[in-house]
Amino acid sequence: MSEIKENILATLAYFDMFNYPLTVGEIYLFTKRRYKSQDFNQAIKCLSESKSIFQFDKFYSLKNNPDLVVRRREGNKKAAEMILIAEKVSKLLICFPYVRGIAISGSLSKNFADDNSDIDLFIITAPNRLWIARTLMHLFKKLTYLVHKQDYFCMNYYVDEQQLEIVDKTLYTAIEIVTLMPLQGDTQFEQFYAANAWTRDYLPNKIMRVSSAKPLKLIIAKSIFEALFNNRLGNLVDNSLMHITAHRWLKKTVAKKLNAKGKIMALEVDKHFAKPDPGNFHSKLLTQYESKISMLMTDAKHVLAN
Repeated sequence: MSEIKENILATLAYFDMFNYPLTVGEIYLFTKRRYKSQDFNQAIKCLSESKSIFQFDKFYSLKNNPDLVVRRREGNKKAAEMILIAEKVSKLLICFPYVRGIAISGSLSKNFADDNSDIDLFIITAPNRLWIARTLMHLFKKLTYLVHKQDYFCMNYYVDEQQLEIVDKTLYTAIEIVTLMPLQGDTQFEQFYAANAWTRDYLPNKIMRVSSAKPLKLIIAKSIFEALFNNRLGNLVDNSLMHITAHRWLKKTVAKKLNAKGKIMALEVDKHFAKPDPGNFHSKLLTQYESKISMLMTDAKHVLAN
């Protein structure tokens, strides 16, 4: 089998784990090589004719199941509604001290949502003040439970401006980075994407979007609060909050406390980042993906050979 066909199948295999069919343009964006348009379209046609992939309207999938397209279209429509809510949420959260950038992440950043979806947010903070920012934001989130709006404020992943590069360099993290929808902090996300240019090794065709992010505005109350903690006291408070949070989350993990989605609660803690670690989901997903690729290539080669 040619490399181009293998890469097309590999791209569809990744999104197939989420039951998400793709258009030709999307397949190309997430393919790990650049190809001429004519060659790429011909490879798609050949795979479709051999029933290695299946076409429904403008979408392609590894599964011969048109219901997946119905699911996608409904999910895209729901996502459009939730993105409008996320934009309003970001206008509120950007007012918090030391918050420098906000982007939509998770399934919503890929234009999909259902009735159980949250608004997952990726947050950039000022250098060495991540834990002050995170603590204030999560104290606020506790209040949102009173009005049953907590699903709109899932601040899952934090990095600070001192360490914008994502250390875990895999296909999974590359896709998560390039599909972010920046809402606040245009300059900050330009710097973030520059620090993570390594994603082009995995996704050379996917251009990361910054134009959707608004520039930061001066907020007097925010500036006054930050001025009070831009000193040794601020360093002490930030470090203390990091250690307190790490201790609390370790107790939750040891006790095997479950989150709302039924997964053991876990958090990776560092001075410059905070990110969820629900049962090594990242590693398990990539292991599943590699196994899927191996089986898929074997089956496809057999089909094409005949």
